[in-house]
Order: sequence, then structure tokens, then C-alpha cells
Amino acid sequence: QVQPVESGGGLVQAGDSLRLSCAGSGRSLSSYVVGWFRQAPGKERELVATISRSGMVTNYGDAVNGRADISRDNTANTVTLQMNSLKPEDTAIYYCAATPRSYSSGIEAYQYWGQGTQVTVSS
Repeated sequence: QVQPVESGGGLVQAGDSLRLSCAGSGRSLSSYVVGWFRQAPGKERELVATISRSGMVTNYGDAVNGRADISRDNTANTVTLQMNSLKPEDTAIYYCAATPRSYSSGIEAYQYWGQGTQVTVSS
């Protein structure tokens, strides 16, 4: 089974951009549908973006649609989330998750979760 490992979080200012990366440990991510989810304090975990195994199908959460771009490089065993025009409300722990099942943007479909990376956006 794969273990997603996130990197790239940090403290940024409103309006900045940030790139998060997810690498697969133990097994290649290329065999998995991959998603990014986030959880802010006191809120439920929510969808940021998902990407199919081939990278041809993507989906975005309403809160980030138009400001986020998810991509993958199966040769490099990585999935990248580019976030632009960041807002203070984007502050959250961002999680990379993977599933061997069919493509889905439902959080319940994802079996393997990383530890998360903190993104803090100051106003």
C-alpha cells in the first residue's frame, strides 16, 4: 500500500501562491486516484482537488475553483497542488490522500492519508 507524504506548506500572505507536493512512499502513486483535502480548525475536512490516475480528469472544491490546479507526474511519483490568490480562509491543514478505487471526489473513498501540511495565510 502507498503512504502519501506531503510537503510545501508554510506561512504566506494573502494574494500569494503556494505549491504543495505529494509523494508516494512504499508504492508508486501512479496506481492510485489522488486527492487533496483540507481541514481548518473547528471545521470538517473538505475537498480541495482530485485527479485521476492518468491525470486527464480533475475536480475542484467550490472554495478553490479557479484558484487551484492539480497535476501529477507518474514518472516522478508526485502529485502537485498549485494554489493561487490565497486568502486567509485558505488557512488549514492540507492532506494528500490516495485510493485504489474508481475515480471519486468523495472523501469517504480515500483510504490512505498523509500526515498533512499546515498552510497559513496572513491578511
